[in-house]
Amino acid sequence: MTGRSITAEVQNADETAGQQVVRPLDNPLSQRGGFAILRGSLAPEGAVVKLAGHSRRKHTGPARVFDSEEACFAAVQKREIKAGDVVVIRYEGPKGGPGMREMLAVTGAIVGQKLDDSVVLLTDGRFSGATHGFMIGHVAPEAQVGGPIAFVRDGDQITVDVEARRLDVAADLDSRKVGWTPPAARYRAGVMAKYAAAVTSAAEGAVTLPVIR
Repeated sequence: MTGRSITAEVQNADETAGQQVVRPLDNPLSQRGGFAILRGSLAPEGAVVKLAGHSRRKHTGPARVFDSEEACFAAVQKREIKAGDVVVIRYEGPKGGPGMREMLAVTGAIVGQKLDDSVVLLTDGRFSGATHGFMIGHVAPEAQVGGPIAFVRDGDQITVDVEARRLDVAADLDSRKVGWTPPAARYRAGVMAKYAAAVTSAAEGAVTLPVIR
């Protein structure tokens, strides 16, 4: 913050020699983009994994399951998350959130405990572009509509394989669907309830459609 206008700052800026802001195709900054789409038994409609900011491409570990960001944050604060865990935050998708909140508090707490290089965080919600570590969001279908993520339990082995573009869980999820009903909506009236009733899957852009009653 200098108090000067942007024009004044630009006029006085010194650019480092040799920088390539726009690079040719034969000399990219990275051989792959900053994210990838994963599919598998845990995300039939897809999920988004952030590749920038870490080097890991494969992980298998036990699930630690939470039904809200707040519940997960409390567990992280109590240091209940251990190296190797796959932290699952569900019911935070377009309908369940509603609105796909950023899991910013949890990611910040995990980084603060220096676990970002050893755990995976996976959610039907979303992440900020500033997050660090192995983070997977937009898991679809989301838990609120009975997506596979709704039936994951603590201890289930989850495998993330970026090279194979896979996100899978070693569990018979179909047997757990018997008698399942979604939790009560977080909003019963108002704009948030209307949004939750009208919004589509994250795999379709989480856009709202007219509600027909």
